[in-house]
Amino acid sequence: MSDMQIVNGLTGLLIITSLLVVVTRKPSHSAAFYALQSLVLVAVFVSLASAIGSVQLYSWAAVAFVTKVVLVPAIMIRSFGNLADEKLGGGARISPALTVVLAACVVLLCSLIVSAVTLPAAQAVKPALAISLAHFFFGLTCIVTQRNILKQVFGYCLMENGSHLTLALLAGNAPELVEIGITTDAVFAVVIMVVMARQINRKLATLDADQLTNLKG
Repeated sequence: MSDMQIVNGLTGLLIITSLLVVVTRKPSHSAAFYALQSLVLVAVFVSLASAIGSVQLYSWAAVAFVTKVVLVPAIMIRSFGNLADEKLGGGARISPALTVVLAACVVLLCSLIVSAVTLPAAQAVKPALAISLAHFFFGLTCIVTQRNILKQVFGYCLMENGSHLTLALLAGNAPELVEIGITTDAVFAVVIMVVMARQINRKLATLDADQLTNLKG
């Protein structure tokens, strides 16, 4: 099996882990599945680096491991892991079965879109490119369909993973500074959103977005 086939195969696992992040009820479990997804993403970077001979992608893999596999899940679990389930508040607006159906439709649509791409760099990784594009919409789906604010934060993380993978597939020889900038922005964004969620929970004793409909002055 060639390195490019490994890359395309590994990205298939990203779909499964994304669905687990979205449909799992407890944010601590979502954090664990996000860490697993990020570990798969690191493996994709390493396989892609071997396939195209990119030293930079090895650095991307190392940075992604520290930030996505370790740091972001640790922030989420440490900040909210001690909350009781009833205080987390909010479930999904649609059923898990419908979520899976929507995900399948998104993957099919993205595959059709990517099939029309004629860039030389994309020819060998079109399945992976379709999944990276679908990841952006997976994250958007998570934000729209989940009432729990923490799950919405994970939706942002899924969108960021999709964008990160797209950049690696199409510009794997980009300087390490690009990777550092992307991951730094992502970590700071997660920290800011977690701080805001903690303030909301402290003042209103809920993380259910549907209950945050009234302005109080």
